[in-house]
Amino acid sequence: MLRYFIKLLIFLVLFSHNSFAQTKTIDLQEKDTITRKYAYGLRIGVDLSRQVQGFLDDDYSGLELVADYRLNDKWYLAAEVGKEEKTKDENIGNSVLYNYTVSGNYIKLGADYNTYGNWYGMSNLITVGGRVAHSSFSNTVNNFSFYNENRTYAPEGDFVLGSNTPTEYDGLSATWLEFVLGLKHEVFNNVYLGMSVRMAHLLSNKEADNFNNLWIPGFNKVTEDAKWGVGYNYSISYFIPLYKKTKKPKKDSEKEE
Repeated sequence: MLRYFIKLLIFLVLFSHNSFAQTKTIDLQEKDTITRKYAYGLRIGVDLSRQVQGFLDDDYSGLELVADYRLNDKWYLAAEVGKEEKTKDENIGNSVLYNYTVSGNYIKLGADYNTYGNWYGMSNLITVGGRVAHSSFSNTVNNFSFYNENRTYAPEGDFVLGSNTPTEYDGLSATWLEFVLGLKHEVFNNVYLGMSVRMAHLLSNKEADNFNNLWIPGFNKVTEDAKWGVGYNYSISYFIPLYKKTKKPKKDSEKEE
């Protein structure tokens, strides 16, 4: 009798297991269940082009710090802060009309959108973006000459020295917008080389009463008949990871969109 019950119990277990296996739905479509983590944080660096320019040109000195902060997959907050000093001559023909020095600070704030689709593990950027920029600076006229038709005082030319006494005009400022195309490439772990080209449009330009702003820190040369300027930078920066976000795979409906 005991053997009969044992055999019956084994039969019932096998029968129930076989029935469950037959009624279980088999999903033949493989689903991606892998979740991936992406680093978010602050990238800070310095513009190398201003350092090179200062090394090659004794009449120029400048420093620009660059930074961006990742908001999501595509958007980054971005900023540049710097200071520049440049001494220039304004010439008419072979004659120096005046020599002046511009010195001041500037700040640029905006955002960049990354158009580059990275593979997992890559974090390169090809960006388009914009900035609102402001500069505060001063102009110092180091010396100037003036036109004189009297050859007794100017036997070798039409210009005579007006003054060698420097005259400073401070409290000057300018505001402009920038359209930015940029590139950043990770050359080592968290170390990036970058470059950008900028098209700037001058919005406001506070000048002295008797001396025009011919060069603006952060904006570069100012032309008389146009409010557009072009700039660039070459940067090296370091990314500081602050936290990570998990990105889940997209659903089929989202992929089709």
